[in-house]
Amino acid sequence: MTGHAPRRPLLTAEWRHLVMLNYEVDPEILTPHVPVGTTLDLWRGRALVSVVGFRFYGTRLFGAAIPGHRDFDEVNLRFYVRRELPGGETRHGVVFVRELVSRLAVALVARLAYNEPYRAVRMRSVTPRKETEVPGRITYEWQIGGVWEGLAATTLGPPAVPDPGSEAAFITQHHWGYTRQRDGSTVEYEVEHPPWTTWAAGEATLAMDVARLYGAAFVTALARGPVSALVADGSAVRVYPPHRLEGGRTAAVRAGAS
Repeated sequence: MTGHAPRRPLLTAEWRHLVMLNYEVDPEILTPHVPVGTTLDLWRGRALVSVVGFRFYGTRLFGAAIPGHRDFDEVNLRFYVRRELPGGETRHGVVFVRELVSRLAVALVARLAYNEPYRAVRMRSVTPRKETEVPGRITYEWQIGGVWEGLAATTLGPPAVPDPGSEAAFITQHHWGYTRQRDGSTVEYEVEHPPWTTWAAGEATLAMDVARLYGAAFVTALARGPVSALVADGSAVRVYPPHRLEGGRTAAVRAGAS
């Protein structure tokens, strides 16, 4: 009896203590960033972007740990897209405008395998010391040009798994990534994780030079303040190798393909 070999993830880790600040933006600002083969995924007719800070734990690449690169922070700006497949399947995904990490090797692998817009910078954070510790105030900061910038939020009320169809479910349950390649094509990759428990969040702050990091087009939207904020506990995740979209089908990308 024969069968397919189990898929091998490119990256495994735990993503924990996610702070997610969500902003409404003019869809025309996002249109130039939408990868071919996808369309904007709107929340009740509104285009959203999220500034997300979180912490990696126990990171492994193809099952191997890289010394000094297991536990670290990431902050990214992302927006939401969807891809309709023949047969009626819809894949809900994210596109990253910019991703910051504190480990150079991680940034290099992400650029080479996915062409993701990673940048390695000095970072620091204040997060719960233990996975079981109830979050309070969580902060993520990064340094660019000698200046510290950052985001923060404080958990409110009891935690819960978001109801299907809620805004929190929309924000946290996109399980695909899409990235435009240098030749204009698109790669797709799967991010596998269970539903996350979330808290509502208050006292949300974002202090940064938006134009310098994300471009002038995002300044107005991010200056208005978030339309919502939440904190997610996170979980173990598996990120699978990318595939290039070709004529509505996928073909393995040589760089990083299993």
